[in-house]
Amino acid sequence: MVRKYKHHGTTQPSGRSGRRRFLSPREERTLVRKVQINLRTTAKDLVKMLEETRTKVSICTVNRVLYQHNLKGHSARKKPLLQNHHKNPDYGDKDCTFWRNVLWSDKTKIELFGQNDHRYVWRKKGEACNLKNTIPIVKHGGGRIMLWGCFAAGRTGALHKIDGIMRKDSHVDILKQHLKTSVRKLKLGHKWVFQMDNDPKHTSKVVVKWLKDKKVKLLEWPSQSPDLNPIDNLWTELKKCARARRPTNLTQLHQLCQEEWAKIHPTYCGKLVEC
Repeated sequence: MVRKYKHHGTTQPSGRSGRRRFLSPREERTLVRKVQINLRTTAKDLVKMLEETRTKVSICTVNRVLYQHNLKGHSARKKPLLQNHHKNPDYGDKDCTFWRNVLWSDKTKIELFGQNDHRYVWRKKGEACNLKNTIPIVKHGGGRIMLWGCFAAGRTGALHKIDGIMRKDSHVDILKQHLKTSVRKLKLGHKWVFQMDNDPKHTSKVVVKWLKDKKVKLLEWPSQSPDLNPIDNLWTELKKCARARRPTNLTQLHQLCQEEWAKIHPTYCGKLVEC
């Protein structure tokens, strides 16, 4: 360092030529432009394009150049194919009062031993299979129950256990038993609206006729729309709370679900449907 200071008058590293760049700035701009024009262009395609101009580089070089220009390869996200007739602009201008009077509904299944449970444990290397570091599972989740539920901004409504296979007649029976009861319990206004998805059982003639006879106004739910039903958040909360109490059989699981459903705070329900 002393010798360098005496010779150059500084201790800063001197510039080095380094390895020669494979691509010129112009070729790099061409790569970036090609990708921006067609985002699905592969690195292999770009290598072939450069080879046509007698410039031979590897795929790693192409990826590195694009990465330097903030372009990084990712798997394309999958989204429902939405066309104009799938979109529903009629509800875009509705105020909060409208959404507070919507009765949201859906069904879900809950396994006794959830196959998708995730828990973190502190363990040492080689102890992954120790009993204390594992989650016990059984085939088919140890059995499951199917539930239908509804809720509004004020609180949760009915929670019904579906016995056997859910059919269109079963859905009508559920609506007969719980729809108007839940509306009164939740104190919805006279202009309340009922929401359900486009499951074939929901759109069957017998269900549509019953709803029409009872003068139930439905929230239009266009096909191919992303599932934005806020009740999905309630299902997640219900499953988490019920499994935390470690049910040992399906009867106990159903009982715990009913108890935890009733415990869900009205404030949480309101936040799910806030404008």
